[in-house]
Amino acid sequence: MRIERADAASPEALALVNAYVAEVAATFPTGFDPNASVSADPGELTPPRGAFLVIRDEAGVAVGCGGVKLLDNSTAEIKRMWLAPAARGRGMGRQLLTALEETARALGATEGRLDTNESLSAAVALYLSAGWHEVTAYNDNSYATHWFGKPL
Repeated sequence: MRIERADAASPEALALVNAYVAEVAATFPTGFDPNASVSADPGELTPPRGAFLVIRDEAGVAVGCGGVKLLDNSTAEIKRMWLAPAARGRGMGRQLLTALEETARALGATEGRLDTNESLSAAVALYLSAGWHEVTAYNDNSYATHWFGKPL
């Protein structure tokens, strides 16, 4: 398994994000329209104000992704973190989350933020076990039911 930076506008990255969107749309009771959510456009996930990571399995196949975007000079938000179902349960999610936190620090952030929906119970459990704590809503994401923060 390896994690690497990627161009957020590349066909591979867009395919991963589209898989994320499709799964979330099927999971949320009301569906999911990324255009009605808080933005995570490829330009926002590009240096110097952001980054996009891809996680690859042992064969080099992209099985997940995640992005970081700076909200301000010291706060970074994790966006579009996703693993293919076949890649779950092997510790890859925790490794990807750790890499996203490290990437946020490298961009200058000292505080992390992320939001999620209660329907994604495994994600909520991962964030809590990785030291993220619930905070008051920091954005107006109508799909979010939980907002998290973590000192980086």
